[in-house]
Amino acid sequence: METAPRAEALIDLAALRDNLSALRERAGSAELMSVLKADAYGHGAVPCARAAVAAGVRRLGTATPEEALALRAAGIGRAQADVLCWLWTPGSPWREAVTADVEICVSGMWALPHVLDAVRATGRPARVHLKVDTGLGRNGASAREWHGLVAAARAAEAEGMISVTGVLSHLARADEPGHASIVAQLDAFREAVAVASKAGLRPRSRHIANSAATLTLPESRFDMVRVGLAQYGLSPVPELYSPAELGLRPVMTLRARVAHVKRVSEGHGISYGHTYRTTGETGLALVPLGYADGIPRHASSTGPVQVAGRRRTVAGRVAMDQFVVDLGSDAAEVEVGDPVEVFGAGEHGGPTAEEWARAAGTISYEIVTRIGARVPRRYLDGVG
Repeated sequence: METAPRAEALIDLAALRDNLSALRERAGSAELMSVLKADAYGHGAVPCARAAVAAGVRRLGTATPEEALALRAAGIGRAQADVLCWLWTPGSPWREAVTADVEICVSGMWALPHVLDAVRATGRPARVHLKVDTGLGRNGASAREWHGLVAAARAAEAEGMISVTGVLSHLARADEPGHASIVAQLDAFREAVAVASKAGLRPRSRHIANSAATLTLPESRFDMVRVGLAQYGLSPVPELYSPAELGLRPVMTLRARVAHVKRVSEGHGISYGHTYRTTGETGLALVPLGYADGIPRHASSTGPVQVAGRRRTVAGRVAMDQFVVDLGSDAAEVEVGDPVEVFGAGEHGGPTAEEWARAAGTISYEIVTRIGARVPRRYLDGVG
């Protein structure tokens, strides 16, 4: 018998490369950073990193140092791309990062001694980006700490221990063009950069723009932009623009095969709690994906799927490993093994990750990122 996975996520690397090309045009003179945190938003960090490098991207970004080191271990050296990591804690692999030539984000005075200890232990200088909190209220040095951090970093640079290659921040409401906080944060960022410049720092990259800012706020692009969601073909401003309107194509398609089909009578309860009951004699199709695979339980009875080429809706609660679809009058048209598209590019009537986000009351970032390791990825490179 033919063997096939119960489910798989198809990752279109050609679409990823095309998206990066479209974003490069949008970014103007600013350099592009491909953000690969959270396993490339669920798409697979190493294959996506290689596709980004093949598309000419020379700056890669991760959240955790383990993510950055995994890229280096996969053979993506500095000759291929710089790798920046921005989420550190005491006990992180500082020495390994310095040895692997990972750029380290220093977000507060507490972190700089860890970098310097790693430099002394390895005998290698470190490249660092200094992060300032301009209003997001998350990571980054506060305004009252910034002057001291800049002075300490400049002193370490003068000693040849570090090279400050970047200054960065992050916008809180970039997906709301015109919001007053954006102007305030950009002004605060310019002031922070001026403080660094006055202290004698000459960073190569000043960066604050994420995907939404890259696409809607030209004044935020500075020297580099960090594109995450948009490179995977999803809109960071879905209320304003669809992916197609931004020149983007979704990279991930999640699909499965029907695992079981049966007929039931009117009033039949479906899944845990019987929150859904059939309204007449009907057919049911079982889809072998559940919340353990990343299907949101919050999309119970609302999540859209395409079964055997026709749009349906999840019936009842999403379980750990499976969910049910009420086939209605079309039951005879569906057989075990028929294809199920959970989300993808939205072609031929299929659902999208954004539709799932709305059904679950969340954002498309979470929909793709939560697809678990139990779902194999199959990569399509579009070459040849």
